[in-house]
Amino acid sequence: MARLHLFDLDGTLLHGTSAPREISRQLGLEAETVALDRAVSTGLIEPPEYAVRVHTLWANLTEDHVAAAFEGAPWLSRIRDVWAEIRSRGEYCAVVSLSPSFFVERLTGWGAHAAYGSRFPAVPFTEPMDPAGVLSAAAKVVIADRLCAEFGVSRSACVAYGDSLSDKDLFAVVPTSVAVNADDHLAGLATHAYAGRDLWDAYELVRHSS
Repeated sequence: MARLHLFDLDGTLLHGTSAPREISRQLGLEAETVALDRAVSTGLIEPPEYAVRVHTLWANLTEDHVAAAFEGAPWLSRIRDVWAEIRSRGEYCAVVSLSPSFFVERLTGWGAHAAYGSRFPAVPFTEPMDPAGVLSAAAKVVIADRLCAEFGVSRSACVAYGDSLSDKDLFAVVPTSVAVNADDHLAGLATHAYAGRDLWDAYELVRHSS
């Protein structure tokens, strides 16, 4: 049976950082976003409030800023190799992240079958942020089920890769999971754990499992 590999973005595919932090770096606003990252990761604020705040911070954001953030981010190595291998096996790979969709969706160009993020207005912003479009940990499970239906894969054939609180719900409902450079929120939940900067090595933990 084909499997569906579900990848988180912040702290998982991106090493030690988040998409909003990398975007903010381009605007000279990294410190402000680091504080917001810390607040949402510890549960002090919820994802919708986080999104509204970064949307306000990014009043002067342009597509050039987004492109520079994406290209300059500290990605784990061999992401495209892993996704090419998954495709060659007749399996599926997708990214599901709370980060802005305009950043996350760029990963389809690297070989992901699908990429979902929180819905933000088009860049440059001329519209307000709608908190209803912001994803949550629970929404990751909903999207995973939607992708299972789309690709004809059962939840029992899913593999999740993540690092933090936003991945906890997904890890709880799939049979196989890989904690990648993870924090304590995933302790005891993951079937495998990886620390390092090479996605292929994390993938190898589940590559030959069924």
